[in-house]
Amino acid sequence: MKNYVSTGDRLSFTSGAAIASGDAVQLGALFGVATGDIANGSEGTIKLTGIFDLPKAPSQSWAIGAKVYWDATNWRATTTATGNTLIGAAALAVGGSASETIGRVRLNGTV
Repeated sequence: MKNYVSTGDRLSFTSGAAIASGDAVQLGALFGVATGDIANGSEGTIKLTGIFDLPKAPSQSWAIGAKVYWDATNWRATTTATGNTLIGAAALAVGGSASETIGRVRLNGTV
């Protein structure tokens, strides 16, 4: 196919801030995870699909398959839809104790 560009699971962009490898990145309607450290003003890549461990709201329990949203205000994943952006689904059940601050998320590639 002459017009095929890529699988679409990664996206290169020029960063407007320093980003660490593994950090969450939202670019308009796209959400991904940085594949490496990206200096301010440099080109970097985010992975748009796959399963990632992301910071989560510590008060929440997640069931596997629950819709997961990005809370850009608190910089964490949450199952609360209101005011947040859908990014994927829980790939692993997790409890809601104060010490459980990481959730495993299967990213859907868009917001």
